Amino acid sequence: MNKRMLSGIKPSGDLNIGGYSGALSQYVAQQHDYECFFFIPDLHAVTVYQDPKELYQRSRDIAALYIAAGVDPKKAVIFLQSQVSAHAELGWLLETQAHFGELSRMTQFKDKSEGKETVSSALFTYPVLMAADILLYQATHVPVGDDQKQHVELTRDLATRFNNKFGHTFTLPEPIIQDTGARIMGLDDPSRKMSKSNPNQNSYVLLLDEPAAIRKKFSRAVTDSEMNVRYDWEAKPAVSNLIEIYSVFSGDSIGTIEKRYEGQGYGSFKKDLAEVVIAKLEPIQKTYHEIVNSEELDNILKDGADRAAEAANKTLLAAKRAMGFVTF
Repeated sequence: MNKRMLSGIKPSGDLNIGGYSGALSQYVAQQHDYECFFFIPDLHAVTVYQDPKELYQRSRDIAALYIAAGVDPKKAVIFLQSQVSAHAELGWLLETQAHFGELSRMTQFKDKSEGKETVSSALFTYPVLMAADILLYQATHVPVGDDQKQHVELTRDLATRFNNKFGHTFTLPEPIIQDTGARIMGLDDPSRKMSKSNPNQNSYVLLLDEPAAIRKKFSRAVTDSEMNVRYDWEAKPAVSNLIEIYSVFSGDSIGTIEKRYEGQGYGSFKKDLAEVVIAKLEPIQKTYHEIVNSEELDNILKDGADRAAEAANKTLLAAKRAMGFVTF
């Protein structure tokens, strides 16, 4: 069987450079080695309230950024989750196989529900929909961060349980966890993941930020008192985070960056880092603005939904037949 990959970026906020580092840059590289399905998980976004106008635009934004970053829609399938109804249908079938206890142990649910008086039931069960997303396409590999590895393990558990009970239906996916840049941390606090929800706007760099804003944010990024550009996450987490960003956006190895700035302090390093990020984002931003509200993007998403549905419906039909549903 061909190596097949599925991944997506949720349209619940403006994308920062962590999204490029941990997802988009990987998509561009992986499309040459895998049969790729890259989707916009808009059904996942609505586990918490989304303003309809914002959800609509952000869904287009993410799709446009996939293409602007270099994902080829002729090579990879790019589509909106909500346009392929098999996701919701298989999600329900898999919910019948999921146990309350295993869902209650999901750390993301605990994190996202903590301190809230009410949460939607969808927030509790969305890991099952995530499993359906993966299993629908018989994905062999799923790129994830450390914080999502638990969900791939649940997917494998559900697939194994289903296969044992109803006959072999699903492929068990393997997680892919990248080494460098998988988890970009805040510029103000290297112990917290970079996020637009941080009230400090200087803590994150958005993919669509203007060059002046990017320079300002990196100039204010926290470092340490040692003044040595050295990669050591235990002793120098803030500087190590900046080195990883530099490596992802320049393509240079961490060792090369350390040697380049040996004895130079942080000033020139942070200035150059800003320029490296700006240089990478400039053509992405240009293409994004050209296609985000275009008919071309509509056609790509329509074609992607058709191609995705063709693959997904085969799996859904097999699952329904295995469970004993009447099918024609």
